[in-house]
Amino acid sequence: MQRRPFPRTLSIIVLFLRPVLMVITKRDWQGQERLPDGGFVLAPNHLSHLDPFLISHFMVDQGIPPRFLVKDTLMSLPVAGRILRSAQQIPVYRSSEGAGESLRAAIAAVEAGSVVTIYPEGTITRDPAAWPMSGRTGAVRVALATGRPLVPVMQWGPQEILWPYTKRPRFFPRKTIHVRVGEPLDLSDLAGRELTEQVLHEATDRLMDGLTAMMAQVRAELPSTPRIDVHTLGRPKTNYRRSDQ
Repeated sequence: MQRRPFPRTLSIIVLFLRPVLMVITKRDWQGQERLPDGGFVLAPNHLSHLDPFLISHFMVDQGIPPRFLVKDTLMSLPVAGRILRSAQQIPVYRSSEGAGESLRAAIAAVEAGSVVTIYPEGTITRDPAAWPMSGRTGAVRVALATGRPLVPVMQWGPQEILWPYTKRPRFFPRKTIHVRVGEPLDLSDLAGRELTEQVLHEATDRLMDGLTAMMAQVRAELPSTPRIDVHTLGRPKTNYRRSDQ
């Protein structure tokens, strides 16, 4: 598998954080051989505030420097924001005019050979049983704009350490982090078609169906309630300001 250079700040973070994750988690990772070379979009489901650390652990062990679309409110913090920028993370201005700017930066990164992780749900699942919700179209848009693969990645286990929107982690006994890498999403039928909102949502539904199916295999059960529509949730906070204001 292709090994990629890591930014210095990211290498330092990995040096200190990876040994901790090795101690507090067990790992069940499958499908790494499906990860393509070159730039592509990684699209995982979102279970917990710990997800970026745990999915980064998986990526680092595959020789992939983690690059995420990070909420601009975090990027604007004095210390954390400086670290995130130095680690080459990409700010995302969610549900604002600036969302397009974020996608342009993600497109440029993928075209330059980077792997960019985009959570299609855009936020931690609100499903009471932690099933994937519906998705936003950003991951599909970047993949189609670049012509590079869109790889679904399902994770299950972070919620056992820190349940969605709770504040008390339970590190012990050690929890197993399950990761499944799916086949790159086939978007060939969209080639040459006008990318209307309907087409983008259909492709995103295809992505979320794949993530749900992989989770069902790991959990040995199926969802018992309809999928939550992320578009019915409240608008996220953002610090975005138009450049002409």
